[in-house]
Amino acid sequence: MDENAQSITLYGVPFSQPVRAVMWLMLYKKMPFEMVLINPGSKGENGSRHPDYLARNPGGTIPMLEERETGFVLGEAHAILCYLCNKHGWTDLYPADHQQRARVDWYLHYHHRNVRDASLGLVAPRIRKDLNIPESVQQAARATLTRALQALETGWLARAPFLAGDGATIADIAAYVEIGQLQPEFTNLYDFEPFPNVRRWMASLKRLGGHDEVHVVLAELGDISVEPPSMEAIKSANRAALGVLKDRLAELAG
Repeated sequence: MDENAQSITLYGVPFSQPVRAVMWLMLYKKMPFEMVLINPGSKGENGSRHPDYLARNPGGTIPMLEERETGFVLGEAHAILCYLCNKHGWTDLYPADHQQRARVDWYLHYHHRNVRDASLGLVAPRIRKDLNIPESVQQAARATLTRALQALETGWLARAPFLAGDGATIADIAAYVEIGQLQPEFTNLYDFEPFPNVRRWMASLKRLGGHDEVHVVLAELGDISVEPPSMEAIKSANRAALGVLKDRLAELAG
């Protein structure tokens, strides 16, 4: 076990897609960390808009990574994924070869205004009613997601089993936490029948270590396609996810 692993703190909530991506990477690599709950958008003591949090992460986003021994702080999930892989030599998930790594980076840059719209157009309107996302914005986001899935189906995943080649990388982890959340066994918010390559790819990612622990929050919440979940249901799902995470981290630390 990495001697520096115990000093890592991850700030966020399990329901957050980018937070799940970082959690998944560290669980897959069996790297212990501490999880500190941060309520996105809140100005409260444990909120992402609290002055203390903003002093360290001016963007007020989750996740945020902190290395307690050095005081190093880093925001944005993709930056954190790349940093951890670079620091710990995880070249299986972030290749050392320049061209192979560039393919991973290609997807990570593409992700933000394409696949990320899965949350803006489908999940957030049901989970975060307080955001009051206009219907026109939701429709545009859903259309963007469909175009992105078509690009994955006929492009990336038509040429290789995974987004950057023959093996899973952090590109796949970043993509799956957005796309995979929409599956019938989770929120059930999208019909993947027209996308056989995407469905095959998702089935492969489910076998990647750490998948089940990271997605407990979605399994607990279940289908939200008909009835938006209550705040208590969301809190309960997060509590269940934290319980499983705590047990898994205790195993890693032991």
